[in-house]
Amino acid sequence: MYGWFLDSVRRFPDATAIEVQDHALSYRELRLLAERLAAGLVRAAGGRPYAVGLPATRGLATYAGYLAALRLGAIVVPLNPKFPPDRNRAMCVAAGVDVVVADDVGAAEVADGTGAVALPLLGAWPERLPEPWSPPYEGDPDAVAYLLFTSGSTGTPKGVPIRHRNVAGYLAHCVERYAVEPGCRLSQTFDLTFDPSVFDLFVSWSTGATLVVPSEADVLTPARFVTGKRITHWYSVPSVVSLAGRLRGLRPGAMPDLRWSVFAGEQLTMDQARAWAAAAPNSVVENAYGPTELTVTVTAYRLPADPASWPETSNGTVPIGQVHDALDAVLVTEDGRAGEDGELCVRGGQRFDGYLDPADDHGRFFRGETSFAVADGAPRAGDWYRTGDRVRREHGELVHIGRLDDQVKIRGYRIELGEIEAALRTHPGVRDAVVLAVPSRGGPTVLHALHTGEPVDADELTAAVARRLPEYMVPAFVHHVDTFPVNASGKIDRRRLAAEAREAGR
Repeated sequence: MYGWFLDSVRRFPDATAIEVQDHALSYRELRLLAERLAAGLVRAAGGRPYAVGLPATRGLATYAGYLAALRLGAIVVPLNPKFPPDRNRAMCVAAGVDVVVADDVGAAEVADGTGAVALPLLGAWPERLPEPWSPPYEGDPDAVAYLLFTSGSTGTPKGVPIRHRNVAGYLAHCVERYAVEPGCRLSQTFDLTFDPSVFDLFVSWSTGATLVVPSEADVLTPARFVTGKRITHWYSVPSVVSLAGRLRGLRPGAMPDLRWSVFAGEQLTMDQARAWAAAAPNSVVENAYGPTELTVTVTAYRLPADPASWPETSNGTVPIGQVHDALDAVLVTEDGRAGEDGELCVRGGQRFDGYLDPADDHGRFFRGETSFAVADGAPRAGDWYRTGDRVRREHGELVHIGRLDDQVKIRGYRIELGEIEAALRTHPGVRDAVVLAVPSRGGPTVLHALHTGEPVDADELTAAVARRLPEYMVPAFVHHVDTFPVNASGKIDRRRLAAEAREAGR
């Protein structure tokens, strides 16, 4: 991935590579900063680091640190400063992080007790960096480029290693599809712990375009940011559309110069797409789809320019379209056959090679061509990754219907409800717990938690969860119940509980 950036440095040295906070650096300047920071990482770690922990703040150190780690052939391990410290530390230990880039006081604490060292980048830190790292760059396509952790049903995050070769085909596809070139200005709305950020950074940096980093407040007022910063390519979760609409920040025609709008991470509803298209009347609007294990996105659907020609789908969402030409896909039915409605399974160059912990591979891959059996052990080259998403072909396009398990998306973040349930059960007063994702009336999906055992104060339980899990995984509502209803199979009747929660929220 660093080689893609270097190519732009050679071709467009004076083009602006990044605008973040009060900084605007050319490609030549960003390379120099990254290579000086690479030397600083080597000095801090006492040698080339194996993996670099990178707190995902919206500062210059974050972006230079990403490139510096790749320059050294190290694995980038993004960490969210808003996560509980113990969760970040657990990820550092699991990933084998040697050094943590610390661009604020809290980030330095992440390294405590992990065996990693912290490289503080506070104040006028660029002035304190050593001379640039000078050995020639030797990129290995089979090496792991970055390691992201997704929610795990057992209560432990699952590590997803993505290799440079997984990213290469994806970047080439996106550069061509979205006509990115020097002079284009791409938004960077995604947290670095969320893999669409790879699109933001490296579709920009592989083409001589400019990466423009908004503040958290800017993301909530996209029209103002897009217009003020002359953004040509916008990429975000669909939730941003709903939030901006509620803040009355998406008036028709508000973004006349925006050329491309891409959404991913959640289902994009037709209503959201209409609101955005009205605000950006000259923009192409696309809906993309893909799990972390398949390297960002593997499908896309481009809405026709005329809203009158937009398709109607069974669930009111924009289709996810067709799988990229370089990949294979199949919909597997409950009886293990290929069909028109089933679990979407994908293979090809973007598919990862298995989880950091091989135990997490169990049940996640299919083997076969016309009939499909669950693969045992590590995946082989021709195995299909099981996305867990139910997809249906409607009028020739793929439409995302929902999940086949207890995984949900909240603000684009992938969440295993079982991980929240596991956190609740660590409280001594909780015997068992069920967490439900319930659409609120006219608003986003919210988490409802129910538990048996002692009638523990709801604030006490949410605080206990917040100490272990990220903010977006903390239930909005917590209720004590004497028992859980069961269905005919003797299992907890989650559908009944969800229906009762929806009714209570009306």
